[in-house]
Amino acid sequence: MQYIKSPVSTLCIGQAASMGSLLLTAGAKGKRRALPNARVMIHQPSGGASGQATDIAIQAEEILKCRKRLNALYTKHTGQKIERIEQCMERDMFMSPEEAKEFGLIDEVIEHRPMELVTDAVNGSAEENKGKDETTSWE
Repeated sequence: MQYIKSPVSTLCIGQAASMGSLLLTAGAKGKRRALPNARVMIHQPSGGASGQATDIAIQAEEILKCRKRLNALYTKHTGQKIERIEQCMERDMFMSPEEAKEFGLIDEVIEHRPMELVTDAVNGSAEENKGKDETTSWE
């Protein structure tokens, strides 16, 4: 997502859990949103290994490297300190949209569908549709 030149909007409609929460927070700043009844969950990576002891050790080392990379990405996108991310990622951490916003995973909890989300997809850019005051309620 970071490679794409256009700003990427992300929207959590129901639940963004595990890697889904990373995709949600990796959207463009100011364009990371969730609906009021959505949930977001973060946690450390998990996996399983079987086989010879050496192979299991290789898998364990790889998952620890993965955890370190993921923690760095969450730190980058949320603005949280690495120590806070490590603490929160230790176990499953579920958040309401308001908590996810406070944590820095999203920028906005949307109560109504902004017309720009609808009209951009159908008619073009938000600039063309500026000033139109149509909304859709999520209640």
